Amino acid sequence: MHITDPVDFLNDLFAAAVDAADPRAILAPHLPEPPTGKTLILAAGKAAASMAATVEDCWAGRLSGIAVTRYGHTDLCSRVELIEAGHPLPDEVGLSAAKRFLDLAKELAEPDLLLFLVSGGASALLVEPMPGLTLLEKREINDTLLKSGAAIGDINCLRKHLSAIKGGRLAAAAFPARVVTLAISDVPGDDPSVIGSGPTVGDKTSCIDALSVADNYGITLPDNAQNALRLGLWETISPNAEIFKNTSFTMVANSAHSLNAAAEVARSSGLKVLLMGDALEGEARDLAQRHADAVLKADPSVLISGGEATVTIKNKNGRGGPNCEYLLSLALALKNTPRVYAIACDTDGIDGTGDAAGAIITPDTIKRAEIHGLNAAQMLQNNNSYEFFQVLGDLIHTGPTRTNVNDFRAILISGGDTGPTVL
Repeated sequence: MHITDPVDFLNDLFAAAVDAADPRAILAPHLPEPPTGKTLILAAGKAAASMAATVEDCWAGRLSGIAVTRYGHTDLCSRVELIEAGHPLPDEVGLSAAKRFLDLAKELAEPDLLLFLVSGGASALLVEPMPGLTLLEKREINDTLLKSGAAIGDINCLRKHLSAIKGGRLAAAAFPARVVTLAISDVPGDDPSVIGSGPTVGDKTSCIDALSVADNYGITLPDNAQNALRLGLWETISPNAEIFKNTSFTMVANSAHSLNAAAEVARSSGLKVLLMGDALEGEARDLAQRHADAVLKADPSVLISGGEATVTIKNKNGRGGPNCEYLLSLALALKNTPRVYAIACDTDGIDGTGDAAGAIITPDTIKRAEIHGLNAAQMLQNNNSYEFFQVLGDLIHTGPTRTNVNDFRAILISGGDTGPTVL
């Protein structure tokens, strides 16, 4: 089997993964029957606008609603109001949107339907602090959490207990109306209560769990929040609560589905595929080291994985998200190993807070870096992977994809007579 351009091949795998999570291709079969009353759409996340637009195209009855998404991630809607707000740090627009979500939900009656469309990014885009907690305080807590290297489950545990809309509280506001949630998962393990911090599903974590997260990651909470959590005053809503008896939750896309789509493209090219897992977590550089070890032992093949790697920020001036940091660490670990190419991108089109989805490495990445005078090891230490790949011209820019099933990684190990030959 001949692959004329390994870089194009890896880009094709990434495109297949993103396409498999495109709301316009996957959402329609999961839509519920219209209610006897009114239909309210509330959508939040990086895929919110495209999900809302898809519902508009397919919905025969009356509907209205609001979709809040990240700046630059809008779509075309005529019946659903689109709002752009701050991400990953919440802003006043997100605060206003959350208040409106709750107010509209409270207006619903038993014959009505709340169709909640949630995707990655909703936790930051919908911010409604508990009484006595300010938006600025929530921003500072969120910023510290994101830089701590904490797993998303821990991050959202604390977020839920500091929020008046997360942890099932939006469903509580809509009760007794029917609530249908359609989700695109960006979290490892696809726990409904973690996706967008679970505004419409029950939560098993407690105030004590939230305090433990804060302690474990050195998060300083305001005194009133500390006291409320210690006293159990800000508990989220239990999954066994009465309000969830008329609710449903459906996962319409996740990392596993997208990885399988990419794997099929690779297999159709005659390649052996090794699926390394769709829920991988941990430090991006450590994950890269483990994958480098696997590469050096593997036969010609494609290694595909997903999940959510993290970065513990040590240099506040560094630029680069977990996918670029993963690739820089992988390139260093492979040390110019011949016939190995890799791609790592976030399926939402934004790696961290930059403007690139991720990057790509080739067998000569480190050699080319040396020619450009780049110290790869030092740039990794300084969390400056974006600049590294920017200088080499190896960043991948897709723009907003309007979906989000988190990280996509693929490593191509080309071979000689027994495997694919790269020309």
